[in-house]
Amino acid sequence: MATSAAGDVLVQGGRVVDETGERTADVLIRDGVILEAGPKLTAAGARVVDASDAIVAPGLVDLQVHFREPGREDAEDIQSGARAAALGGFTAVVAMPNTTPPLDDAKVVAAVMEQGRRAACHVTFAGCITKGREGRELAPMGELYELGVRIFTDDGDCVADANVMRRAFEYASALPGAVIAQHAEDPALVAGGHMHEGEWSARLGIPGRPAAAEVTIVARDIALARLTGGRYHVLHMSTAGATELVRAAKAEGLRVTSEASPQHFTLTDAECASFDPVFKMNPPLRSAADRDAIVAGLVDGTIDAIATDHAPHTPQSKELPFEEAPPGMLGVETALAVALTELVETGLLSLSDVLARLSWQPARIAGLDQLGHGLPIAAGNPANICVIDPQNSWVVDAEQSASKSRNTPWAGRKLIGRVRHTIRLGHPVVMNGAITT
Repeated sequence: MATSAAGDVLVQGGRVVDETGERTADVLIRDGVILEAGPKLTAAGARVVDASDAIVAPGLVDLQVHFREPGREDAEDIQSGARAAALGGFTAVVAMPNTTPPLDDAKVVAAVMEQGRRAACHVTFAGCITKGREGRELAPMGELYELGVRIFTDDGDCVADANVMRRAFEYASALPGAVIAQHAEDPALVAGGHMHEGEWSARLGIPGRPAAAEVTIVARDIALARLTGGRYHVLHMSTAGATELVRAAKAEGLRVTSEASPQHFTLTDAECASFDPVFKMNPPLRSAADRDAIVAGLVDGTIDAIATDHAPHTPQSKELPFEEAPPGMLGVETALAVALTELVETGLLSLSDVLARLSWQPARIAGLDQLGHGLPIAAGNPANICVIDPQNSWVVDAEQSASKSRNTPWAGRKLIGRVRHTIRLGHPVVMNGAITT
């Protein structure tokens, strides 16, 4: 029996699944760090966290969330978004810079970084590639990097000017660990479009956004990554063509990574036949063939990460007609369950493979492994952990969301698998499915 100190936490009775493999182990935590991980641990006086019949895994890491602060706190703020993320098993997330004002200024970034450190999960931030996200003049990337920014993107908009993108790659190459991430939609090709251009857009009479808008930008950016030696990450990849380009770039040895959102490996543009704006997003829900290609990319490792693209909007804005409503849908509370239901329960991926794409692989892309996220459940590592009940069957209730918004496409759907506990630096921020902070 270990001698317990005040504040010790013992995660007991679970099956550990991390990058090193699977094993039965209890986890003893002290002062925010894993003290010991092994079978049948005891510690008198420790706070016991029940993990019986559950999976104990490194905390999940989301490469793309929109927490709307500053500027649209009515839809979400850093604290509400972080609580929702913690309920979904995330111990770290990367918030996008398409706020008002955008995150292109060191003072603004420093302020939100401070807020992120006090949240229920670790919230770090991507910085803009260009000033004002206008695609013309580079933002002060060096200053933002010094504050801890590692991902640079104008997400919500595409950097359409190839010369500006080239200079961004060249600048970022001088910043160790920096990544250029792209919202890959050619603005000229998608102008005026509100859903995927294809059979369903023609049937519904809704102007479309063609798959070619993504494919052409990804092809160009891969060429620039090859030219500059820079690191390139494709945000919310949605098309078969882009997936094949990334697959080829990886085979070539280029420093290219990509992510897919749960909606893009599950839903299709046929959902838009309801005219319900909850199914509107950018990039849009694609054809069944594109969806199947995204699934194949997840299965063969072409796609490195599952990222939610969590995009809250107020009920008033999402109740507008389809073509007037803003794009985006919630994701952090349901991403793990959707992945378990759609990928593990169907036999497409193992539990370990899904956790890799939700935890340690995105952590490495964002450099968050250096801050203790996605690491193995082992002595000496920071205690950032989620405990998952893999057989918990539940129905998504939008009204029960911790987000300020309700625009989830999963409302009313039965999912299998749910987070029981989330531990951030040794502190249980979610216990038995309820937020504690």
